[in-house]
Amino acid sequence: MRLFVAVDLTDAAKEAIAAYQKRIADALSKSREALRLVKPAHMHLTLLFLGEVEEARVPAFIESMNVDAKVAPFEMAFGGLGVFPARGAPRVLWMGVTQGAESLTRLQAEIAERARALGLTIDDRTFNAHLTLGRWRASRSSDRAKALAAAQRGNIARVHVDCATLYQSRLSPAGSTYTPLARVTLTDVGIGD
Repeated sequence: MRLFVAVDLTDAAKEAIAAYQKRIADALSKSREALRLVKPAHMHLTLLFLGEVEEARVPAFIESMNVDAKVAPFEMAFGGLGVFPARGAPRVLWMGVTQGAESLTRLQAEIAERARALGLTIDDRTFNAHLTLGRWRASRSSDRAKALAAAQRGNIARVHVDCATLYQSRLSPAGSTYTPLARVTLTDVGIGD
């Protein structure tokens, strides 16, 4: 079963981000067709991508996700623009987190520890809070400068974060479908104890 944990976005945030995506795509002019934008319905901030997990191990992770996180609810804001990788032709276009990154990092660390405690394999790279806006099918180094030049100053969207969702992802020729399996609620109860 293909799994990931993410923070969901509000409809208002998705609308604002979709408008920002269009502005960036328009700035890419001829390269625009090569950039596949994330559909608003699929927008989320991934905290932990687990990939394929044996079905027998999934119930224990679901159970662990039904335990409150020791992270207080917080406000998250998105703004700015970046690309991966740092050099050469870009492959991923993303928006940064301008507020709430520290809380996101704590939440991600707690969820990652739950997965590790159950023996699930996780990526050990440092968590980099970002929202993927699109992926290039093919790109040129010049696309980096064009996309970044379209960046807007200030925050684009805000979201109140009070939970994270464990999703099952199913891939098909028609696109991905995400099914929620569990939610971890954020609480400040027990913080500092």
